[in-house]
Amino acid sequence: MRSRTACHRREPELSFAARHIGTSAADQDAMLKAVGQPSIEALMDACMPDLIRSAGDLGLPPAVSETEAQAELRALAGRNRPLRSMIGLGYHGTHTPAVLRRNILENPSWYTAYTPYQAEISQGRLEALLNFQTVVTDLTGLDVAGASLLDESTAAAEAMLLARRAAKKTTGNVFAVDHRVLPQTIAVLKTRAEPLGIDLVVADLDFPADQPPLTGAFGFLAQYPATDGSALDLCALAAMVHSWGGLLVTAADLLSLAVLEAPGAQGADIAVGSTQRFGMPMGFGGPHAGYMAVRDTFQRQLPGRLVGVSRDSGDNPALRLALQAREQHIRREKATSNICTAQVLPAVVAASYAVWHGPEGLRAIAEHAAGHAARLDASLQSAGIALAAERAFDTVAAVVPGRADAVIAAAADRGVNVRRIDADTVGVSCDETTTEADLQAVCEAFGVPLADPFDGDPVPFGLRRTSAFLTHPVFTAHHSETAMMRYLKRLADMDYGLDRGMIPLGSCTMKLNAAAEMEPISWPEFADVHPLAPADQTEGWRALIDQLEGWLAEVCGYAAVSVQPNAGSQGELAGLLAIRAWQADRGQAGRDVCLIPASAHGTNAASAVLAGMRVVVVACDEAGNVDLGDLDAKIGAHADDLAAIMVTYPSTHGVYEATIGEVCARVHDAGGQVYVDGANLNALLGWAKPGRFGADVSHLNLHKTFCIPHGGGGPGVGPVAVAEHLAPFLPSDPMGEAGAVGPVSQARWGSAGILQIPWMYLRMMGSAGVTAATSSAVLAANYVAARLREHFPVLYAGAHGLVAHECILDLRELTKRSGVSVEDVAKRLIDYGFHAPTMSFPVAGTLMVEPTESEDLAELDRFCEAMIAIRGEIEAVASGAVAVEDSALRAAPHTAAVVTADVWDRAYSRAEAAWPAGVSAAKYWPPVGRIDNAWGDRNLACTCPPIEAYGA
Repeated sequence: MRSRTACHRREPELSFAARHIGTSAADQDAMLKAVGQPSIEALMDACMPDLIRSAGDLGLPPAVSETEAQAELRALAGRNRPLRSMIGLGYHGTHTPAVLRRNILENPSWYTAYTPYQAEISQGRLEALLNFQTVVTDLTGLDVAGASLLDESTAAAEAMLLARRAAKKTTGNVFAVDHRVLPQTIAVLKTRAEPLGIDLVVADLDFPADQPPLTGAFGFLAQYPATDGSALDLCALAAMVHSWGGLLVTAADLLSLAVLEAPGAQGADIAVGSTQRFGMPMGFGGPHAGYMAVRDTFQRQLPGRLVGVSRDSGDNPALRLALQAREQHIRREKATSNICTAQVLPAVVAASYAVWHGPEGLRAIAEHAAGHAARLDASLQSAGIALAAERAFDTVAAVVPGRADAVIAAAADRGVNVRRIDADTVGVSCDETTTEADLQAVCEAFGVPLADPFDGDPVPFGLRRTSAFLTHPVFTAHHSETAMMRYLKRLADMDYGLDRGMIPLGSCTMKLNAAAEMEPISWPEFADVHPLAPADQTEGWRALIDQLEGWLAEVCGYAAVSVQPNAGSQGELAGLLAIRAWQADRGQAGRDVCLIPASAHGTNAASAVLAGMRVVVVACDEAGNVDLGDLDAKIGAHADDLAAIMVTYPSTHGVYEATIGEVCARVHDAGGQVYVDGANLNALLGWAKPGRFGADVSHLNLHKTFCIPHGGGGPGVGPVAVAEHLAPFLPSDPMGEAGAVGPVSQARWGSAGILQIPWMYLRMMGSAGVTAATSSAVLAANYVAARLREHFPVLYAGAHGLVAHECILDLRELTKRSGVSVEDVAKRLIDYGFHAPTMSFPVAGTLMVEPTESEDLAELDRFCEAMIAIRGEIEAVASGAVAVEDSALRAAPHTAAVVTADVWDRAYSRAEAAWPAGVSAAKYWPPVGRIDNAWGDRNLACTCPPIEAYGA
């Protein structure tokens, strides 16, 4: 085994790796003694099977300092030329208010938090998400909205699936799409429809005789306003679709709804779209929060997450994720969607943009865009240039026979990008950043004079909205910067992020998101670039993406990578679609069975179903490993139709399975492909490469291993990495020629706007740093396991009793003896100042702990001491010293209001309630007590409650 003496200790004290890895050399010596290993090398030899180990160092460039890495990235940024964009097509210029950029996007209290499964310590972002849902429902005129989706195009795909589930059974298998829908959305819909046997028809309602009959379609999607700038008659369209028994879906520009009649008021059943115009830069394609709103009838069909209002233990209003908040883990292949989390941080920005501007501000911004478009409309038509369609809001489509390319070039020469619709038509979109100078430049490109400012109503007759929106006081109370700053601070203070302490969530890898990595995402040379800008204006972006994809392929042992998937769930889907297409390409289209171990993440099964595969579960043995006997039986039963197996490595049980090579070989021998889920890649980098030990494809979670922050539930990036034979089946460009596999995300490079983060991480860490991070993470997990094993059984372990990068603490026997549940322990940890580990996954009644390499020894010890103290509290209950219902465990978490109340009649002291680990000036006070989830589901409310509710 090769020596790693150069990388098993921290780098020199001033290196980035030394600052990223929390434990010092002395710390690691003490930890190794507790684990019973003489060195990091010996630890990795003992716990990681030799057969998966990689020889040689990673092929990354030598590590550089933060300053040097940012200088290199600045040089790449300088190769971009962000012209004024008037391309539109789903991406628009917007002003990100400085108060939001400073207090949200650049604030670790917001971007380092996790998905709000632990609602008591997530009230701030839950309130922001409730604001988001209220914005969407108010503007769309529908009843219920989710807490964000990945982008507009995937939201449309989710709406298609919802419509198929919800439409009348008498409908057929056709989903119709108006030809004026965003082309990238149509491309994504084709990708998603085909594996599920949905017949997607792109319809032109102006020429019904030239297309298949639509009667009986289960749904119809219309863009509002359409890509040519016009607005369909939604009332008539809704009546027609409803007569078939189908549902009408509108892809609505949310800003336009401040002045245009709401889709819900015109009969739409579902509305989807993007909130990019609400303060999020274009970012070369993302990330941006998609949205979906539905009629009340369909609230339980919503994909993704939904925030609802409930009550806490003191009968006070409290927020939490409503309905099946962890649906994929519960329903697996029967889940409504494979989306686990979405775009929380961009959704928070969008909601706060609406809070900052309020209804009058949003209306003024919409009027600005519409007014400038109306002036351009008048300028063109008065000069004899016809429009392809009547303008409804912000976009004009000008007909210039044979001159489109010349007009586009002339506009670019004047610093403005416009859209080529075809050789005869040019599209121009206005937004809140559009100025008179921009209009002058565009008019010069067309060769027409700029007309005087438009003095009529820029909204065509019959389309103007008359109903009120954003009437809740939150949208009118924070319009001074002082008030807004304090509001955002109040929300942030209610939450627990990495800026407060360790978040030891198993399978989540809550590691450092370094400031040097985060800073470049707001550089305008990156942030202000439209994803459809000409290639000669985006050289820096393309070079960055090429480098990053190459580095990711190298560190994982694959031939090619696509960063297009904008979440881990979409990376899973892309990988399975690649396998499906490869099987079909070799004449094996009938292979549609995907084997999935019982321990797998729930999104695996949901993704397999969306890829048109049948899920067959493989059992795990008592040690938590894939049961080879059952694997052989399932392979034998599906010898002719086996497509793939999806395995997570190390397993979700936190163990390096020694039989992974056999699993891969047996599936390959049976004609299948091996998908290794990259969720636990933080236990492999630098030591093993999935593409070299038998895997054909993986998705990588850049929001875990590669330091993109979780953002409270997104954004994430889930690149798909493949072996050479699968490279032709990577996702294709949604605006280019369709490939063997279509696009899975709206933009060619997905959420490109945050790829600077993993680029910086790998550039500053280098091969040795990445390798050291992995071994440090494994050491941290084994140290926690060693310290806690005598207090809580460690459920699974590999060779020599060691774990990988996480460990599972088994509370099931303690629960039987005492009645103390996993939830009791999780909520009690809040009183000790911690976010709980992952509850009841992958095994019910357990806690899965993943400390990561970024935590120092003092924080690891603080967590262990808290868990040991809680074990003593459990023992007091088990011995009968205190009844479980009277214990601090069952009453946790304890708020400041509770412990300072005039009356205290509990079986334990106020100090034991609030300061179980001793008085600390850094005490985190949960804003609410334990939340009643069942009450919230029985009394579902998913928009901002009346202000009086908070004074109860």
